[in-house]
Amino acid sequence: MKTLVLMVLFVSLSLAQDYDTYFTRTTMRVDYYHIGTKGQEQITLDKVYEENVWPGSRVNLLDTLNLGDCLVKVSDLQTNTLLYSRGYSTVFGEWQTTDEALNGTWRTFQETVRFPFPKRKVIVSISRRDKFVGAGEVIAFREIFSAVINPADPTVVNRERRKNKFALFDIMINGPAENKVDILILGDGYAAADMEKFRTDATHFTDQLFSTQPFKKHKQDFNVRAMEVISDDSGIDIPDKNVWKKTALGTMYNTFGSARYVLTEENRALRDIADAAPYDFLTILVNDNRYGGGGIFNLYTTCFTKPAKAGQEWEMDYVYVHEFGHCFGGLGDEYYSSQVSYVDFYPKGVEPWEPNVTRTNTKENLKWRSFVHSDTPIPTPWKKAAYDSIEALRGKLDRLAPEYYDRRAGLLKSSNDILKDPQWVGRVGAFEGSGYTSKEMYRPALDCKMFALNPVDFDPVCAAAIERMIELYAT
Repeated sequence: MKTLVLMVLFVSLSLAQDYDTYFTRTTMRVDYYHIGTKGQEQITLDKVYEENVWPGSRVNLLDTLNLGDCLVKVSDLQTNTLLYSRGYSTVFGEWQTTDEALNGTWRTFQETVRFPFPKRKVIVSISRRDKFVGAGEVIAFREIFSAVINPADPTVVNRERRKNKFALFDIMINGPAENKVDILILGDGYAAADMEKFRTDATHFTDQLFSTQPFKKHKQDFNVRAMEVISDDSGIDIPDKNVWKKTALGTMYNTFGSARYVLTEENRALRDIADAAPYDFLTILVNDNRYGGGGIFNLYTTCFTKPAKAGQEWEMDYVYVHEFGHCFGGLGDEYYSSQVSYVDFYPKGVEPWEPNVTRTNTKENLKWRSFVHSDTPIPTPWKKAAYDSIEALRGKLDRLAPEYYDRRAGLLKSSNDILKDPQWVGRVGAFEGSGYTSKEMYRPALDCKMFALNPVDFDPVCAAAIERMIELYAT
């Protein structure tokens, strides 16, 4: 393992020295279609674009973190040298775990990968985790698509310069894009009359993110910009209420049948608009008041921006930071008692790739064992039965009912009190209940930003994963 790490570091250093040999200063964007159903998929190339200046690191070109459900690799055709790689996840990958896919429905999603614009022909390949082989460990990637792209061919690469239709403003700039983590905040469902609210929202959520550890202590490693994307209507689509809005980015509630899950399937519109600013990570603020959001690793984050009731503003802040944990750190959901639309999201026998979710309940094989104190039992006992009984009552409440917040208040306090057990607060172990699964799945801490609706920081394991990502991008 040490030899492999040294080899990766050597290749990374070599590429850092040779960036100008292989790449120009601009960005190549490859759009493709991801087509399939449960257990079947294929990828077809759509379009290739030259976009603005490459905002990412020119040093850390190879991804060494082994995160994500997918992996894009870019190799020099002439020498077969690996030039660039990044892990990421997709809407298609999540959809494959729903009943709709399980029932044999085929669907198509448009997706994008971006990397420095190559100077000569490259092989672009995309791989998926092979969830159908092996057991007990993180599954390796299996290539499902590759194509040779000639950057000099005008019939292949679209070099049209799109005019920026929307105003861009800086919230926090700490240095050149190539040396920082660049976040771009976009709004959806903000009409022209809502722009003052968007500016306030973008600044507010930035403040919330960087008041949370470990982002707070790494604030100088980030740039944050916001784009005043104007929609025709205020608010976004709410299909279960038969509410339809004309918005610039096409975000909507009811993704995969979950009332609070907010995503967009209009990838091309999103990417065309975002091209006007440098970005590594995208966040989308939705101008609506239903509790909801979403976050997919290395894709984007969404979050609602209107509290349903006075005094509930902290829930928006929680959702924004929680979802950014998915998108930025590759963190998995640690909760297990809330309704989701996934079926077998984590197949039995397969170790999740997410750094904060595991099937392992022995200290010797625990992926975060270096964080565990010698006297901490694994698995780690906690008042799970009491917590589950409270959560069962909360689960019976109608989240969309007007009286929901009043009825929930006492139950939420009781369940969060259990998570303040002084024996385990701040300590890392293996606490049963995680990844939408009550039994035989474990999380690192009693409570965390990725677990309960509770204004706490990220636990030490999640914080370390976030810091590794910062190191990859901020050089």
